[in-house]
Amino acid sequence: MNRRRRLVQGVLFVAFVLVPLVEIYVLVQVGQVIGAGWTILLLVLDALLGTWLIKHEGGRAWRALREAIDGGRMPATEIADGALILLGGTLLLAPGFVTDAFGILLILPFTRPLFRRLLAAAVARRLTIGSIDVRPPSGPQGGAGGPGRQGPGPGPGSGPVVRGEVIDDE
Repeated sequence: MNRRRRLVQGVLFVAFVLVPLVEIYVLVQVGQVIGAGWTILLLVLDALLGTWLIKHEGGRAWRALREAIDGGRMPATEIADGALILLGGTLLLAPGFVTDAFGILLILPFTRPLFRRLLAAAVARRLTIGSIDVRPPSGPQGGAGGPGRQGPGPGPGSGPVVRGEVIDDE
């Protein structure tokens, strides 16, 4: 079994087996300390706080994204913030205190930069930058599409060339 498959299976095991077991354990412990009624009330208040926080921070992230786009700059930070708020909101949908705590940490504006850096590092690890050899092919079999050819797209001589002019309406 390859490494990626084991990682996916591990993540799924944690998400669908361990997290619910931890949530049930924490709910039972809190319920024993403060009572069932107070535990349910605390969960409802937690959900209301999470809903307000998602609405507030989601709106802020959306405005920041629009400003970045309108300003003509790449909205990398704003997109990462939106993704973290979406993930945090998803965690807040799951009943329980542990997922709610992680969800709130992902949404709060003063803890989000830490998770943004972690997200950027994870994305950077996943990106693979390859090089394309743009030198003309050499050797007797180095024609278009031959063994000497490297790089994407059609090679030279692979079809008719249509000459044209690009007109920008702006």
